[in-house]
Amino acid sequence: MLEANNRLLSVLAVPPQPPKSRRQRFWDALPGKWTQRENSALYPWESRDLDRVILNTAIPSIINMVAVPVVNAVDTFWVGRLGIALALAGQAAANQAFFTIYFLVNYLPTITAPLVASAVGSGNEDEARDRVCESLFLSNLLGIIGTLVLVVFPLQALRLVLPAGAPATEYAAPYLRVRALSMVPVLISAIGFAAFRGLLDTVTPLKVSMATNILNLVLDPLMIFFTPLKVTGAALATAVSEIFSGFTYTRLLLRRNLIRWSKVFRPPSKQSLAPLLQGSVSMLGRQLAINVALVAGARRAQTLDPTGVAAAAHSVVMQLYTIGILVHVAIQGTAATLVPSTLAKSGEEDARQLADRILAWGSVAGILLGVAQFAAAMTLAPFFSTVPEVQEAVKLPAILASILHVINGPGVAGEGILLGLSNFRELMIFCSTGVAAMILSLASPLGKSLEGVFLSFMLFCGIQGALVVTHYLRWGKLAVKKISKSSPTI
Repeated sequence: MLEANNRLLSVLAVPPQPPKSRRQRFWDALPGKWTQRENSALYPWESRDLDRVILNTAIPSIINMVAVPVVNAVDTFWVGRLGIALALAGQAAANQAFFTIYFLVNYLPTITAPLVASAVGSGNEDEARDRVCESLFLSNLLGIIGTLVLVVFPLQALRLVLPAGAPATEYAAPYLRVRALSMVPVLISAIGFAAFRGLLDTVTPLKVSMATNILNLVLDPLMIFFTPLKVTGAALATAVSEIFSGFTYTRLLLRRNLIRWSKVFRPPSKQSLAPLLQGSVSMLGRQLAINVALVAGARRAQTLDPTGVAAAAHSVVMQLYTIGILVHVAIQGTAATLVPSTLAKSGEEDARQLADRILAWGSVAGILLGVAQFAAAMTLAPFFSTVPEVQEAVKLPAILASILHVINGPGVAGEGILLGLSNFRELMIFCSTGVAAMILSLASPLGKSLEGVFLSFMLFCGIQGALVVTHYLRWGKLAVKKISKSSPTI
């Protein structure tokens, strides 16, 4: 598969086609509409081969990413079998606090993948190795700080999600302390995944993910039901499996000559950090905005009622929703690696055709995921909790989450295109605008119900997605700025 992708991306550029209108670009990009492109050097055959390039990269990434929330859903399933709503709420709060700190650092892999793809596309393997080593050094440094914060000050970290004295704290605090032990291994795995994705190799990360998740699936019931740890046992099972993943990725990166120990542990020079630092401030700002949105939604759900029913229902819906959102993220990652690689090898016109096709695939995926979420919400809720009140509270929010997938389809795919084009500042602005609208919505009467929390999240995703797609089509690097007189206009 990797060889097939490299073969498809290995030819020289030729003069581009005349520009098309946005309507014609959308029509030509629809999956299933195959047209001959005789004057394209990169994809000189029918669009079905362009689809093959996209799907060869996207499908392993989708399986890899979806496996993580599936395993998390299994964690939720086993914790739910304990029959304690507060235990489920505590687990959700601890995971949200963990990922709040994690995502503050996780912007580095997001930048690493397109930088590696661009370097490999230009034939500069030394530059690709330098980017991976620099990202690992910074991620490990920040990851150690994050681990110490969560282990030493778990109650303070939980205040991001739980109000002071919340009953769920009893379960959340010990869970978070153990979960924090996996912070550095998780970041190593994220950098490893980004590095291989930059090489257009998504099969190797898939194998690592499968092995890691199988280990977690085996350990979960053993740690929860056959040790005195109970809920905290789920955190220990996850930590052990993620340490295994980080160790495996380290060995693979060494074997592929993508890292050297001398560089991993050596602080990079300011000059060599320039490519990472150029986008770091903007991507950190974007990640902060996303964290604000996720924490605000989770905190609002935790404070809706003291019994933990609303928080437990929010946790169940988000487990189902996250499985779908990571399909979007996989398509985003496909765009973030294929677009810069194509741009480096073949120029703007072929990159534009590829990006249009990925945007269309993202839109179709959003519709399919919305239908799947709606069907799953009606059948799977009883499996996540034995509490009847939680099962009833899940229904309407889960339907709203299915609509979210349709909204996210083109928006998240468009984010991947802008990531590949290094439009980091624009992404931060668009994301912050959507988050501001969400916060205002949560502060209004709409935020006083669980359904209102999800409607506020829809507002965030809708505004961000509209800005992203509009920028790509009208003002971005791959926008058609001058429409040919012979082309139809809209």
